[in-house]
Amino acid sequence: MSDFLIGILTPLNNFVWGPVMLVLIVGTGLYLNIMLKFYPFRNWKNAYVCLWQGRKHKGEGEISPWNALMTAIAADVGTGNIVGVATAIAIGGPGALFWMWMTALVGMMTKFCEVMLSVLYREKTPKGNYVGGCMYFVKNGLGPRWKWLGTLFAIFGIVAAIMGIGGMVQANAIAVNVNNTFGISKWVVAAFLLVVSLAVLVGGVKRVGDVAGKLVPLMAAFYVILSMVIICSHIERVPGIFLWVITDAFTPTAAQGGFAGATIMLAIRMGVARGVFSNEAGLGTAPMVHAASSAESPLVQASIGMLDVFIDTLIVCSMTGFVILIAVVPPDAPAAVLAHGAVPGDPLWCSGVDGGLLSAFAFKSALGSVGEVGVTISLTLFAFTTSLGWAVYGERCAIYLFGDRVQTPFRLVFCVIMALGAVVQLDLAWLIADTANAMMAIPNIIGILLLSPMLFKYVREEAAKDGRFKV
Repeated sequence: MSDFLIGILTPLNNFVWGPVMLVLIVGTGLYLNIMLKFYPFRNWKNAYVCLWQGRKHKGEGEISPWNALMTAIAADVGTGNIVGVATAIAIGGPGALFWMWMTALVGMMTKFCEVMLSVLYREKTPKGNYVGGCMYFVKNGLGPRWKWLGTLFAIFGIVAAIMGIGGMVQANAIAVNVNNTFGISKWVVAAFLLVVSLAVLVGGVKRVGDVAGKLVPLMAAFYVILSMVIICSHIERVPGIFLWVITDAFTPTAAQGGFAGATIMLAIRMGVARGVFSNEAGLGTAPMVHAASSAESPLVQASIGMLDVFIDTLIVCSMTGFVILIAVVPPDAPAAVLAHGAVPGDPLWCSGVDGGLLSAFAFKSALGSVGEVGVTISLTLFAFTTSLGWAVYGERCAIYLFGDRVQTPFRLVFCVIMALGAVVQLDLAWLIADTANAMMAIPNIIGILLLSPMLFKYVREEAAKDGRFKV
């Protein structure tokens, strides 16, 4: 049965993550940037000021603007930042990292717009849940005849949350790396995850926000510091690696140089797909938690929301990429780097390598056992907080389809299936995750594009009233 589903989903996945999706995601980001005069690049300082001021509630909502962003980052900063980056480089070559950066730069605007619409068109349920996202801005912004589009998004969101990127995939990544580093049984890891996730999720989005607000800054700082120790200790290689990444983005890598014979198109595809997998810009996920924010206006929360793309991809993913490339750069870089790419026959570039183990190998090669333990701890924290964020996303999708009554059953089912993911093989789950992500992005981006004329007008009017933001 598993082989049958993989046979069906593989060509579908190749199609939805093919040129059409690349154009849709990147093209939408470019269009939104042009029409709003590259808003993120001109307002990022004010956005950070609003974030710092948003540690306290200022308006109606369930969580503070700070906790909303931390929860979104918790869901973004996960296996994609460690496993996904490693996989992208191993398959697409170093140039994939460049295309991840480009996806993030245009994706900041996409994230801004989807958060804006989600807060603007959010609803308050009878139980007091502030709910928003693609489902609600499609229904309330485009009208009842478009409701089917939001329903499709919600269905794919539940599938991705439970069976894909949200629960099973994250738990499996934790179990595999903890087992390899510490020798702890996957069943023990599964039991631990079940208990801890239940303890957090029973408190709903408020408790998830509180946990994320405290844990995310600490885990991100720990990982960045660990990576910077490696990068700074090999600082003489950084210029060559940076040049390698840019050059490889536009030059096919020869098969004998490693990277599975990467081509430009493969580098672009892996960079965009893994970039979106990591920062989720255009997927429509993070706006569901931003919709619960108590920010004073949709413009303020949207400006805060776009920051998670920058933090996730341009900072955390870049750390992983540079550490991995440092692990295989010849001592006489940059000349050898540009001539040969990776060291011929290097075990890092064997086909089918596990992304998490590849990252662990890279950190271990630079820092010994300290690096291996450090990256395992980081991956565990990243993956666990990602599962919490995706539990909120899946719950919001379930509420849209079935109402408030589904909250508690969904949380229980999510925790059980998440724990199950720690002890089973997940080739199919990874495929489901990738495919469901793309299927969520399609209705979300269609909704943004259809509402974009209204959105542009609203942003200009609100920015003029606020006075802090430039449009």
